Amino acid sequence: MRKSPEPERIEIPLEEIEAILERARREPLTQEDCDKLRAIAESHAWLSDELAAGKTSLARLRRFLFGTRKSEKTRDVLGKRGAGQTSGEDHPADASDPSADDTDPGASEDAGEDNKADDEGPPGHGRNGADAYKGAEPVNVPHPNLRAGDPCPACPHREGKKKGRLYALPPSRVVRIVGRAPLQAKLVNLERLRCNLCGAVFVADLPEWAGEEKYDDTARAMIPLLRYGAGLPFNRQEKLEGNLGIPLPATTQWDIVDDGANDIVPVYEEIIRQAAQGEVLHNDDTSMRILSLMEENERIKEAAAGKKPEERTGIFTTGIVSVGRHRIALFFTGRRHAGENLEKMLGMRASSLSAPLQMCDGLDRNLPRDLATLVANCLAHARRNFVDVAESYPEEVRHVLETLGAVYKNDAFALEREMSPDDRLAFHRAQSRPLMDGLKAWLVAQFEEKKVEPNSNLGGAISYMLERWVRLTRFLEIPGAPLDNNAAERALKRAIVHRKNSLFYKTERGALVGDIFMTLIYTAQLHDVNALDYLTQLLRHRDDVAVAPAEWMPWNYHDAVARARLARA
Repeated sequence: MRKSPEPERIEIPLEEIEAILERARREPLTQEDCDKLRAIAESHAWLSDELAAGKTSLARLRRFLFGTRKSEKTRDVLGKRGAGQTSGEDHPADASDPSADDTDPGASEDAGEDNKADDEGPPGHGRNGADAYKGAEPVNVPHPNLRAGDPCPACPHREGKKKGRLYALPPSRVVRIVGRAPLQAKLVNLERLRCNLCGAVFVADLPEWAGEEKYDDTARAMIPLLRYGAGLPFNRQEKLEGNLGIPLPATTQWDIVDDGANDIVPVYEEIIRQAAQGEVLHNDDTSMRILSLMEENERIKEAAAGKKPEERTGIFTTGIVSVGRHRIALFFTGRRHAGENLEKMLGMRASSLSAPLQMCDGLDRNLPRDLATLVANCLAHARRNFVDVAESYPEEVRHVLETLGAVYKNDAFALEREMSPDDRLAFHRAQSRPLMDGLKAWLVAQFEEKKVEPNSNLGGAISYMLERWVRLTRFLEIPGAPLDNNAAERALKRAIVHRKNSLFYKTERGALVGDIFMTLIYTAQLHDVNALDYLTQLLRHRDDVAVAPAEWMPWNYHDAVARARLARA
């Protein structure tokens, strides 16, 4: 039986399934109904494959069926260690918890002692200070009666004594937030005058600020930002704007977005070229739906007559995060796997550069076939295999998670101290290598001493880690090597949000437009750049962008805008 990839989990109430079947008796099904039935069939096939294989864990099945996945922190997977329990290692009882209070990797705490962070609220949920509102419009309010240099009205009046003088302090800042529609319209009423004798009509000139186009560049930037940055499909935008008095059909939105993609494609191509020069390349992919290719798949399956099709039928979105002089996120959607997309991108790499470090999980399809990379594998993926079997092997899993937790704590310490790549490598060799060497010896001993059956679920997790040990420990050998592939997984969340909210792309052109905008939006966010302003400036200066796209990257476009303004002046 074939091995199916784990499908996306969606919740469809039984009443809704019965309604779909009832509609099917009366009329042809809509595309949305077909997608839901296809999802049910894919879920059934996956469950059948997993149960037939006999190696899946109950925790994994329960997580898929009921969506009960918790955080993968050690204390959430296994619970807190009770008093008197020891792990056999001098590690913090919950070292993998990034919110742990003790950030010194050389320190340890008693296994029965409560972590102080448990009594504190989760980080990032306090009030935002005024500095956080970078997009706020500043409004300066002078004092109504006083100015800098005036005599102080509060100084007591004394005969022959001078009063103090006022001087300026940093302003006291107050934030006020107002609500506005994402898109706003101005109805320009041009006065018309007509002669009662000759009938000549005179119309006021359109003011310069109104521009020549109905849709301003800010609107042309906002629509794709809502669509590909916030995951708001065109039909939902249409309903939202319609309720706010700004009718904007979904088809019109697509025309605007498609036209805008043509204007900024030179930047997309240039950013791919610059990403190819990166020192570390993260890559991964996730399943995607493109209706035109799905219809093609049906024809391919029919032609195969029940046999395995020779042509590829998978559809994917690949996420690549390049780390070098700048951090760049790329998206590619279509038939290609992550490794094939990476290979195509590396074709733009300068021949004078050495092979980059590639971070990915253990799947072969993530590797380029004909171009060499120095491959590192994701430690978080290896760790997750143990998390999946925690209910059946709690003590063994606790040992692995606590050891890896201490390694991650070391990496967080190096990041907090802003160590250089060479200093970080030396630090990991001193602090993390003994931990990893001890873990490897423990893993080997589980098989040699016949404590674990190789064919068991725990044995599979151990085998996965041992088979990839060299690639999993690149951070102990290469300066700047990451521990995991979380950068690519975070990027792919953008595509997953699209898949959940919009269900599919209609055509390959639609997928390409999505890739272009998601690439530019997410890369701008990685550089703490206002994505709306960035897209607006690209569209507003489309002619300059076409001539010199390298000057319009998220990290340098402000300079290009300033030069364009000087040229116009």
